[in-house]
Amino acid sequence: PREIARALMPSYGFDLSQFSCLDSLYMSESGWKVDADNPTSSAYGIPQALTDGRDMPAGYFSSAEVQIKWGLEYIQSSYGSPCNAWAQWQSRSPHWY
Repeated sequence: PREIARALMPSYGFDLSQFSCLDSLYMSESGWKVDADNPTSSAYGIPQALTDGRDMPAGYFSSAEVQIKWGLEYIQSSYGSPCNAWAQWQSRSPHWY
């Protein structure tokens, strides 16, 4: 999954210098596991998207690439960059972004 993320980042406007922040974020959220499932919410997958009541893209529940694309789009629209998302995650307790 990390190599997929590195390859996809430029298409979302993220310089590869942002990868360390994305790596820290996804290690903390899911350990980069496609099947990471939060038992206290509907958060699922590498980016821990809240899936309850949302139309998730086809393949979201099984594909690292689909999850990473969803996560990069979410980061782009909500935070502007992986480092901004990571900073928000760190500033919140309990942690989330």
